[in-house]
Amino acid sequence: MKVREWDPRTASATEITSLVALLNEVSAVDLPDDPLWHDGRMRDYLSVTMPGERKTMWLVEETPGDAARGVAPLGAGSILLLGDIGVVEILVHPKARRQQIGRALLTEQVRLAHSEGFDLLGVEVAGGTCAVDFFEAYGFTLAFTEIRSLLSLNTVDWFTLGDLAAGVGAGYQIEFYPGGPPDHLIAAYAAAKAEVRDDYELGDLELRPSSYEPQRLQASLNTLDARGLKLYVVVAVVEKTGEIAGLTEVVVPAQRPGRADQYDTVVVPRHRGYGVGRAIKARMLFELRSAEPKLTEVQTWNAAVNEPLIKVNQELGFLADRSWLEYEGDVAALAQRLGITGTSA
Repeated sequence: MKVREWDPRTASATEITSLVALLNEVSAVDLPDDPLWHDGRMRDYLSVTMPGERKTMWLVEETPGDAARGVAPLGAGSILLLGDIGVVEILVHPKARRQQIGRALLTEQVRLAHSEGFDLLGVEVAGGTCAVDFFEAYGFTLAFTEIRSLLSLNTVDWFTLGDLAAGVGAGYQIEFYPGGPPDHLIAAYAAAKAEVRDDYELGDLELRPSSYEPQRLQASLNTLDARGLKLYVVVAVVEKTGEIAGLTEVVVPAQRPGRADQYDTVVVPRHRGYGVGRAIKARMLFELRSAEPKLTEVQTWNAAVNEPLIKVNQELGFLADRSWLEYEGDVAALAQRLGITGTSA
């Protein structure tokens, strides 16, 4: 077994394909109902990051060069240095589990985070998988829980959905923008996100890049496009003022085009109670049906305390699938546990 640092930017097409094979082998066991990953734009998906962020990846191979020969690696890991936290991911082939491969990858991640002066690692884990036991065994603690819900477009009652899309109070204009908000709405869009963030802190670790000011928002839009993630946005604009009362975002990845990811859905506090959230999410589903004919599912995540949005999702037909857990680990404690030199208790 050999661990080597791996750069998807310079990897061969065969190596990219071998990593996709690993992703699908892991998914078949841990998330058997999830759709398969594809090679399309996978290099971009793995390598492109937001400005100021850095990502490092490793592969674990039984024999050096396996990935170059098209053999799925025994494992793969990455760390994204994001703000003041290192976000890690570990994949171990189902047939190679309990062979210290996860430990070997975690050791590399912790060593790098420690050398870079990071104090905290975060990781997202699907509930009901062996990853839960793995990270808890190394001292990671549960910090935040969401519920993933799925909507099959084949089950949508489109007539009822039409009523929901039209059921917004007077004075709001619902607008659809493939590719993200236009330039003239960037400032208002970022302001709406920032206001809701300040009003409704959920306590999550913010393991995914977020954008609450215009310049970073524009950078995030560029990054999504560069990663092969096609963004669709629906906004509710206040007709008298031009401010954004609510917004919802869905991303369709080129690497898995059959299932879309719901990103942020926010409604500014003073505009709640007028059907804005329900209308923008319903309109989004209509637009996706036309724009993405290959799309069959949409997945979304909600904190259990976010009852208003959970209710809206249920009305649209989303069904709860499984828990989605965020864990955090102290870098110094992890380094000591893993026997990484140059650390102290």
